Amino acid sequence: MLEVAIIGAGFIGGVHARLIDSIDGARVSAVIDNRADRAEVLAAPRAAHTASSLDELADAGRLPDIVSICTVSAGHADLAIRALELGCHVLVEKPVDISIDAADRLADVAAAGDRVISVVSQRRFLTTSVALREAVDAGRLGRLTGGTVESPFFRAQSYYDSGDWRGTVEHDGGGALMNQGVHALDLLLWFLGHPRSIAAITACVAHERIEVEDVAGAVLGFESGAVGTVFASTAAYPEGSVRLSVFGTEGSATIAAGRLVMRYNDADEVIEDTAPEGWTTVDWAHRAQYLDVLDAITARRPPAIGVADGRLALASVVGVYESARVGRTVPVPRSRHDHSLQTDPAVDTTNQWR
Repeated sequence: MLEVAIIGAGFIGGVHARLIDSIDGARVSAVIDNRADRAEVLAAPRAAHTASSLDELADAGRLPDIVSICTVSAGHADLAIRALELGCHVLVEKPVDISIDAADRLADVAAAGDRVISVVSQRRFLTTSVALREAVDAGRLGRLTGGTVESPFFRAQSYYDSGDWRGTVEHDGGGALMNQGVHALDLLLWFLGHPRSIAAITACVAHERIEVEDVAGAVLGFESGAVGTVFASTAAYPEGSVRLSVFGTEGSATIAAGRLVMRYNDADEVIEDTAPEGWTTVDWAHRAQYLDVLDAITARRPPAIGVADGRLALASVVGVYESARVGRTVPVPRSRHDHSLQTDPAVDTTNQWR
């Protein structure tokens, strides 16, 4: 039985607790929050311990096997680093942090140890996403030439007013893209690889008293030569579902409303996301990521989604913000720990985005 401590007893912490409850071989052993009353609400039904910090658990001899970090975005990396230093495995909610420097510090510590650390990106575990990735890997769409993704979400003003950290640069690090659209952006990166450069515009057009964007649009030039576009919003009423399309020289594919339609060899293949009764498809995929982490621990293998993946998504978001700030195209730097993606030498991208 692997014991899990949840740091952060808010909404996302509650989601993680439900996921863990549903899995044989894991249990919530502790809830950590600087508000004891909130920690107790999540811990009591599970007979779990409560604490104000991970070090407090360590001092009490109650360190878990796994730490799930469900706090506000700023500080994710520091909490994950401390958990690794104490010998725990880690699952950290998206984004991996709000600065590339923080993500790189975490990557350095993770690379030096033998603990499993994974960054939440549950949409990769959706049936439709897995099927599309398998088709891409098998070459059924030919050479990928581009893709587009949109996250047309809606958040009322009350959402941002509900916490003094929401919509702040210090704690949130960004708005519609950093917190809502990052999942869809991550999928685009998963299919198309490492972006070479980004040109973007962001704006706050529908909300008050926030420091971040509620709409963002960007064009990404990938190292392979492919071109992608991203749209993210928290001001799209009524909100729609995430929509992603990938285009290739021999086929194309679109995921929308839980349905994948692929066309290649002049025929359509249709696949739909499914989940058991009482579960949304996204939560069921989130559960699948937990199962992957548990299996990675017992099998002593890397998780399907690691720090490098979270760092790439963060670097792309930061690139969008930097491009919008300076009003020009900006590069996307690689991580020294990322060796999974290489520029295709058959494509000349030397003049791209000049």
